[in-house]
Amino acid sequence: MAFNSFAFLLFFPLVTGAYFMLAHRWRWVLLLAASCFFYMYFIPKYILILGFTIGVDYAAGLLIERAEGRRRRLFLAGSLVANLGVLAFFKYFNFLSDNLAALASFIGWNYPVAHLGIVLPIGLSFHTFQAMSYTIEVYRGRQRAERHLGLFALYVLFYPQLVAGPIERPQNLLRQFREEHDFDYGRVTSGLKLMAWGFFKKTVIADRLAWVVNIVYGDPTRFNGPVLATATVLFSFQIFCDFSGYSDIALGSARVMGFRLMRNFDSPYQSRSIAEFWRRWHISLSSWFGDYVFRPLSSAVSRRLSGPTFAGLKAEYVIYATPIIVTFLLSGLWHGANWTFVLWGALNGVYLVTAILTKSPRARMRKRLHLNASPALLAVGQIAATFGLVSFAWIFFRARSLQEASTICTGLLSGWALLADPAALASSFRGVGMSVAAVGIAGLVLVEGVQFAQKHVDVQALVNAQPWWMRWGLYYAGMASLYFLHTKEGQFIYFQF
Repeated sequence: MAFNSFAFLLFFPLVTGAYFMLAHRWRWVLLLAASCFFYMYFIPKYILILGFTIGVDYAAGLLIERAEGRRRRLFLAGSLVANLGVLAFFKYFNFLSDNLAALASFIGWNYPVAHLGIVLPIGLSFHTFQAMSYTIEVYRGRQRAERHLGLFALYVLFYPQLVAGPIERPQNLLRQFREEHDFDYGRVTSGLKLMAWGFFKKTVIADRLAWVVNIVYGDPTRFNGPVLATATVLFSFQIFCDFSGYSDIALGSARVMGFRLMRNFDSPYQSRSIAEFWRRWHISLSSWFGDYVFRPLSSAVSRRLSGPTFAGLKAEYVIYATPIIVTFLLSGLWHGANWTFVLWGALNGVYLVTAILTKSPRARMRKRLHLNASPALLAVGQIAATFGLVSFAWIFFRARSLQEASTICTGLLSGWALLADPAALASSFRGVGMSVAAVGIAGLVLVEGVQFAQKHVDVQALVNAQPWWMRWGLYYAGMASLYFLHTKEGQFIYFQF
């Protein structure tokens, strides 16, 4: 069930109302049943996949906690293999098979395996990673194995964050299912406001910007550099408003019932470096890869390196570079079974490694150019450079193939002479839907302005401090904008992952 659907408009108040009317001891039953219904609204039979992984991980957690030594590692490995095996089959089997078929054709071999008609279970990557974090945390001794099968199933299936995160850790979410949450007017209204903010980002901004992006990226050979660059920038904001909008709705709907989910976005396009961007973008996934991939790899590499290494690079550079590249390659592959995602991940990894290798030269350059004397100007330049690098990488994320991405990158170099001819430049934008996107761009200015203000003042507290007529005027204006400016129902981008 999509958040931006009529079905959810009925589902959410009915489930929430029943939740507060029920006695605390029965609420987990309601939430589990509602979460199953929410998931089965897409493809009902795929609930069996979740049932399988839930059973495996529940048993694995108990066995890991009771075992010692090598048996603990075996039980953990069994759980990880089961989860990753399901993910690999549904998400990567055809990708691997098609690439092997292409290789076999190139060298003249016969490859008999046919392409399977597999439909990817929605949100598979998200709930797989959430389940894996449970068994890993139990293995590390930082989480007690859950004895209540129903509560563990709810941890995996909890509907607000089931299909697109945030990817929770057991330490935060599992214990909350045992807490009794009374109806609290302030908390409920706060959650509803956050949900409305998320709907505004998705239906008023993201879906309008998508109009231009879909037209331009649908046939990039028709357009010149200024149009392609504009569509690329708009996609950067489309994917942010789409995904952060989903996260706001997830956090808000959970908050209404008293649950606290982790924040997933923190004004990422106001970052001054790529490293900072990845601390602010999709925080739950970035921290997952940091905890379970990057840091273990860094430790493994550091144990095997000491002193100078190849090409005159210090060991510390290799210690950081290798895990960074591997982590981002896996992150790219996590997003999708396509070489475009792998290249997108690799490019972000290269950005970070380059930043590490050039840290000292860049510092000397700033000092030589006296940029440190103008911190505001330096910050603006760093934010612009970071946004430019991130937006360029998004080309590979959005493109349907490497060939299409190459076409877009090549096309970006053309048509810039038109800047000297405003009439011809405007003509090149004809038919791409900029008039539809105009409202979304205006809304985007509002969103970025609120995010910037939030760094200096509590915007919600500021609104609450205003007279009642001003507060309710803002609320009615917001609801009116949702009603009159929303676009047709569009799937959330991250549902495909």
